[in-house]
Amino acid sequence: MNMRADHFSRDAAGLPEARAPQWLELAHRDQFDLRIAPVAKRIGDATVRMLAYNGSIPGPTLRVPQGSELVVNVVNDGDLEATVHWHGLRLENRYDGTAETQRPMPIGGAFTYRIKFPDPGVYWYHPHIREDYAQELGLYGNIVVVPAEADYWPPVDRELAFALDDILLEDGKVAPFSRSETTHTAMGRFGNVLLVNGQSQLSFTARLGEVVRFYLTDTANTRVFNVGVRGARMKLVGGDSGHYEREELVERVVIAPSERAVVDVLFDQPGQATLEHRTPQRIYPLIGITVAGEPATSSAADHFETLRINPDMLAERERVAVYVDAEPHKTLAFVAEMNMGTPELASGASLKYFCPMHAEVIRDAPGKCPSCAMKLLPREARSANASGQGQSASHSHSGGKVHGRFPAGIEWEDDMVEVNRMTTPANTRWKLIDQAAGAEGRAIDWRFRVGELVKIRLVNTMDSDHPMHHPFHIHGAGRFLILSRDGAVEPNLVWKDTVLIPTGQTVDILLEVTNPGRWMAHCHIAEHHESGMMFSFNVDP
Repeated sequence: MNMRADHFSRDAAGLPEARAPQWLELAHRDQFDLRIAPVAKRIGDATVRMLAYNGSIPGPTLRVPQGSELVVNVVNDGDLEATVHWHGLRLENRYDGTAETQRPMPIGGAFTYRIKFPDPGVYWYHPHIREDYAQELGLYGNIVVVPAEADYWPPVDRELAFALDDILLEDGKVAPFSRSETTHTAMGRFGNVLLVNGQSQLSFTARLGEVVRFYLTDTANTRVFNVGVRGARMKLVGGDSGHYEREELVERVVIAPSERAVVDVLFDQPGQATLEHRTPQRIYPLIGITVAGEPATSSAADHFETLRINPDMLAERERVAVYVDAEPHKTLAFVAEMNMGTPELASGASLKYFCPMHAEVIRDAPGKCPSCAMKLLPREARSANASGQGQSASHSHSGGKVHGRFPAGIEWEDDMVEVNRMTTPANTRWKLIDQAAGAEGRAIDWRFRVGELVKIRLVNTMDSDHPMHHPFHIHGAGRFLILSRDGAVEPNLVWKDTVLIPTGQTVDILLEVTNPGRWMAHCHIAEHHESGMMFSFNVDP
């Protein structure tokens, strides 16, 4: 095979420069044009070839009223067939933007979506064909749905939307992507440059006493963000699809791929503040904020200490209480199978088994790593001592243990860089298994009706060749509430479409089914989805 022909182009020569993303105020029944096309994007000292919606990375932020409807005309001038998925929206099935609900747009093709916005909150749009490639290359954009209730959110001085991402650069270019297969299948493709709204060094100025609402979306292929603001105060007010039951003053918020968080930030100290991503091993600055100028004159800061309790979510807690201790209607297990093959041994060599995440673990026989429960991989004995070469210098696998204030069971970095690079769906298969029926992936046959409440138990088993966290996403058939985690009742309810399930954890959710059609559900680590960690289910009217 011609390896160059098997890879997507990385040549940025002659492409238009990526422009700054727009913030678009749209009204009910507006029409909006969206074009997919390559651009040249400056990241640090590198100019790289990426893909953009309307020439910007991220694409335009759409701000629309709750209850409105848009007509979106999409043209695909990219480099592979495409759909646009409207993530988190409860919408008509034929506009969900997957290959099951529409004929994909070929290069040069077009499709018109009619999108409804029934719920307040922050949503986003992205590809659903070779998501591992197209989304990594820059195809993502936020949607802010303005609540119909004027006091739905607490008062703020202004609002900003931020797409949190990373990108893997090598020798001044985006690391290559194969056209024929997904790579980095084991852990997902971690980037080595962190981006906010497509920028590696984003900054803005705030006024002393100003309260700014941040709409945060994790658009990364696999990276979980642990976000806090140094030099300011942060209040968690909303999640995927609206406000929380109770507002909370927080030091950090954990956001997995495709999840969103709505936080209000009070800049009550002059000088410098920083939005940071904090891991057990290091802190990544994401946005530099200068607090200066004339003090804010609005009353938003006066309300910041007030932690509101939202009656609609209290009512939901009462409504779903009967389901907390009930048996689940469905149980879904998350499992990996790895078969990296057995190397041919040189004369006089013997076979050893090693953990690519813990170089010190070397055994004479197959088994599991005692630190992380990963399947040990075979290797020649004489190279076993080098099994840690090429790994991340920042080892951060939690192994189910809490690192200080950090959540357990989350992979913060790629701790098996060389092995991960070699994993594809041919040697690493991620699976969803219906535990009652024994069906896997596309063979899962679930059918619900509009109006049902369905309790689903999500089991991220340690009995897997590669135990790892998973952000589980359900398309627009409805929305769900998290009932409990490992039997502990969820203390603060919010409507969700994605839930992060750390390694070894069991999470119970209650799906409110509202929209008929055939809908997808999958892990939102792009490489896991592409390697089979998905299925579809039917909803009857």
